[in-house]
Amino acid sequence: MRLLGLDVGSKTVGVAVSDLLGWTAQGLEIIPIDEEHGNLGMGRLKQLVAKYQPDGFVLGLPKNMNNTAGPRVTQTKAYAERLVKKFHLPVDFIDERLTTVSAYRVLIDEADVSRREQKQVIDKMAAQFILQNYLDARGKLTQQD
Repeated sequence: MRLLGLDVGSKTVGVAVSDLLGWTAQGLEIIPIDEEHGNLGMGRLKQLVAKYQPDGFVLGLPKNMNNTAGPRVTQTKAYAERLVKKFHLPVDFIDERLTTVSAYRVLIDEADVSRREQKQVIDKMAAQFILQNYLDARGKLTQQD
């Protein structure tokens, strides 16, 4: 089962893809968007859906640290509704709190990457973390059955 993981922001969408078995996530790219003007990157996502033929999408749900839903949660759910209408694929959500922080830590601890380069890859890495967390959680659930 192949999935596309998305880290949806107001200016970019980080994209990751799982392997065919649904075990590992790999960061793909960052799609520039302009939420304010309705450019949501659907054209590029259409190309990625055609190329990878996913069985669904996983979106990070950007809850507040106290587990409440802020404005970004509303925007992310609206983005998910557009995905369902356009691609007729299921969308699932996973808590994305601290995924961007984790991605920054990896870049700082493991890579010699400038701040400019960090900004160019951070959303892609966050999407990868979102999707991998989802795959890991799903794997643990199926092991318990």
